[in-house]
Amino acid sequence: METVNIHEAKTHLSRLVEKAAKGEPFIIAKAGKPMVKVVPLDPEKPVQRIGMLDGMFTVPDDFDTMFSKEIEEMFYGKE
Repeated sequence: METVNIHEAKTHLSRLVEKAAKGEPFIIAKAGKPMVKVVPLDPEKPVQRIGMLDGMFTVPDDFDTMFSKEIEEMFYGKE
């Protein structure tokens, strides 16, 4: 792993950050003593969208009237 001093890190920050983002972490040292380690961030998880299950399930045509007779019998009794 590459170690750079603070002055070099300030001078070449853009280049070093690009390398770290590509998976090549580096250490910044002050007077030869390691101070921080620069590593890439974990990739963000994709945002789940409404409708992501579209087409995976089917709804019966009589969904809004399913079991209506049974429900009616529960409330009013059998005829």
